[in-house]
Amino acid sequence: MRIFSNVTELKAAQGTHLGFTEWRTVTQEQVNLFADATGDHQWIHVDTERAAQGPFGGTIAHGFLSLSLLPTMTSELIRVDGLAMGINYGLNKVRFPTPVPVGSRVRAGGEILDLTDTAQGVLGTLKLVVEVEGVPKPACVAEQLILYIPA
Repeated sequence: MRIFSNVTELKAAQGTHLGFTEWRTVTQEQVNLFADATGDHQWIHVDTERAAQGPFGGTIAHGFLSLSLLPTMTSELIRVDGLAMGINYGLNKVRFPTPVPVGSRVRAGGEILDLTDTAQGVLGTLKLVVEVEGVPKPACVAEQLILYIPA
């Protein structure tokens, strides 16, 4: 984890790669709970018997489940002290190049792409790439926007 004392120190790190999170296993229970929360019960996610005969050889996580892991993963990559708060401001350029098979392990790497002063604070753009262990293509690539509001 990269720890920055304040937004000034953060701004000096623009263009820096933040490293990688720990690996975590995506479970069928997580996928099922996500399906219940979103109402997306497509068989490739929740029907283990049918999915075993399907195009992926088993169930896969929802793309949006992979995306929903980003806030937790980001908190493993970066911490900025001296803030009143950090606010999720949105996303840019989200893509899901390859599926995440249930039971596989994923991690994210992050890079500080841009830091822009705004009236409220500093708007950060972080590029996050979610990898599946042993798979060459990423599962998710997104630019996460975080508004850092100084104390």
